[in-house]
Amino acid sequence: MLLKEAKALQEVIVKDRRYLHQHPELGMDLPITSAYIAKRLKEMGYEPEIVSGAGVVALAGGKKPGKVFLLRGDIDALPIVEENDLEYKSKTENMHACGHDAHAAMLLGAAQLLKDHEDEIEGTVKLLFQPSEETLSGAKAMIEAGVLESPKVDAAAMIHIFSGMPMKSGTLVVAEEGYSTSSGDMFRIDIQGKGGHGAMPQDSIDPLNVAAHTLISLQEIIAREIKPSSTAVITVGQMHGGNAANIIPDTAFIEGTIRAFDRDDRELMKNRVVEVAKGVASVFRASANVEYRMECPSVYNDGELSEFTFNVNEDLLGKNNVINFSQAFPGGKMTGSEDFGYISEKVPSIMMALGGGSPEEGYPYPQHHPKVNFNEDVFYIGSAVYANTAIQWLKNNK
Repeated sequence: MLLKEAKALQEVIVKDRRYLHQHPELGMDLPITSAYIAKRLKEMGYEPEIVSGAGVVALAGGKKPGKVFLLRGDIDALPIVEENDLEYKSKTENMHACGHDAHAAMLLGAAQLLKDHEDEIEGTVKLLFQPSEETLSGAKAMIEAGVLESPKVDAAAMIHIFSGMPMKSGTLVVAEEGYSTSSGDMFRIDIQGKGGHGAMPQDSIDPLNVAAHTLISLQEIIAREIKPSSTAVITVGQMHGGNAANIIPDTAFIEGTIRAFDRDDRELMKNRVVEVAKGVASVFRASANVEYRMECPSVYNDGELSEFTFNVNEDLLGKNNVINFSQAFPGGKMTGSEDFGYISEKVPSIMMALGGGSPEEGYPYPQHHPKVNFNEDVFYIGSAVYANTAIQWLKNNK
């Protein structure tokens, strides 16, 4: 019944997605996006609230006592120039290359379904249209603004659409218990040396030499300090220093990221990056300062909520259309990061993925590619899953 109702909204869901796709905005600066979402929610009869100038929150249900279930959809875009030739192509130099326009549209579709079934909701569904996921900071900002309180959230769910994967469009993928994404921590190492003439290195302290030894030494953390059964990586993405061939510069810097699934591995790596950077600099008479400019925990999926979500959506979509993460991603995990991890630290949470087009179906490009696109025919499925998961969980936990 709910799936049929969602399919009847398909045209509206696609219309919402295409509008958002044409007007992509970045981070916490989302005036057009937030205003459009708030307008659409008001048209449905909601009283949306703008949080921290960019997030949009609305409540469904509340007519019957019960718990609170949060549905989260991210809404920010990427600084990528779109290369698709579409009638609804981006009008800016930004692009919804990660499907957040689809997430927002699917959550708007779910909002309509929830409003239509409001009298049946055994508690409250909190809708969160979240900014700044691409910088892995929006969920944290929303939590700090009180989104998990008033009313207090008891459990949460998210959906991420995928393209370019060998997965039939419309397939729902439910994470098993445990971590499903890696943590994401971005570091900067500033190295202070002593500049001088390239012909007289003895009078200088070369920060480029320190940077080179630091780069190599950081990889020893993975090779010799993380157990072989763990999945973890340290990537240095840029190293800079100097501007002339015959001058030893005064300073240099390194920027990179740490990714891990295990919380203990993450903390070990974060601490050791600092110790290695400072230690290597000290060996060569320089000094180093380490700053973490972005920090994001892994998404942790609650086992009971995972099993429940799988079962209720298998009933909704059919057995052949719902699979586990381990059937879609190597080891049941994604090495990318997702700031829903902040929410999963606070309340029982579940991450879902939706097949949005495979290479065989004509969707060869993955997320963050300037030519990525998604199969709009499956958007209503996301709306139905959002609404169904919340309604059934509240009913089961009243």
